[in-house]
Amino acid sequence: MEMQVLSPPLAASPVQGPVRFRWPRVLFALVVREMSTKFGRSWGGYLWAIAEPVGGILLLTFIFGLALRKPPLGTNFALFYASGIIPFFLFSKVTGSVAGAIDSNRGLLTYPVVQPLDAVFAKFITDFLTMLVVGALLYSFLILYYGLPVSLDVAAIFNGFLLMGLLGLGFGTMNCVIYGFWPTWKHIWNVLTKPLFFLSGMFYTYESLPPRAQSVLWYNPLFQAVGLTRAGIYSGYDPVYISPAYVLGISLGCFTVGAYLLRRHSSRLLER
Repeated sequence: MEMQVLSPPLAASPVQGPVRFRWPRVLFALVVREMSTKFGRSWGGYLWAIAEPVGGILLLTFIFGLALRKPPLGTNFALFYASGIIPFFLFSKVTGSVAGAIDSNRGLLTYPVVQPLDAVFAKFITDFLTMLVVGALLYSFLILYYGLPVSLDVAAIFNGFLLMGLLGLGFGTMNCVIYGFWPTWKHIWNVLTKPLFFLSGMFYTYESLPPRAQSVLWYNPLFQAVGLTRAGIYSGYDPVYISPAYVLGISLGCFTVGAYLLRRHSSRLLER
C-alpha cells in the first residue's frame, strides 16, 4: 500500500496585502505627482487655475453686458456665463491632459507597476477635482458678491460636471493613442474643437434656438452637459432635451475604444 505524502498547505504570500492595494496606492501617488507638477509648491499655480476661467467670464460679461439688457437665464451675466464656461474648461483641460498622459509620464511607465491607464486616470482625477473646486469657489463668490437669490441643486451641478469630465476622459483616451501614432492629429484636433466654444451653449440656451438649429446641436454632448449644469443653478430652468444616457454612451464608448487600443499598443506607444 502506497503512502500518500501530503504537502503542507501553502503559506500566504507576504506580498498579498500590498498587491491587493497596489493600484490605489499607485494611482494616489500619480495624482499627487500630477498636482505638484501642474501647480508647483506655490499658490501661483492654484491661482492661475482660477484666473483663467475668471478672465473669460469677465470678458464675456463686459461684451454682452453692453449689447443685452439681461442674460438668457436669470439676471446676472457673470453667473450665466460661468455656468457654461467652467464646465467647458473642465472638458478642455481633461481632454488635453489625458491625451498627453503617455508623453508626460514616459519615464514612469517603464516601471511594471505603472500602467498607461494609471496615468490616464491620474490626469482625469487631478483635472476633474481641480475644476470642481474652481467651480464651487467661483459660483459661491458670484452668488454672495451679487446677492443673487438662487436655489442650487448640487446634485445636478455635480452630474453636469461629471458628464463633462467623462467626455474629456473618453475623447482624451482616444487621442492619447492617436497622438502616439499620428502626431499631426493634435493640431487637427485643436482646429476642429475651436468652434465647440461657440456651439456648446456658452452664450445662449437650447430653447432660444430655432428648431432647425436645435435638431443639429442636440447631438453635441457638451451642449447637454452645460444644460444640466445650468439646471442645477437656475431652479426654474427645466432642460427637457437633455439625455444623460446619450452623453454617457458617447463617453464610455470613446473610453472603451481608447483604453483597448492603449493596452494593446502600449509597448509601441512607449517606444515612440
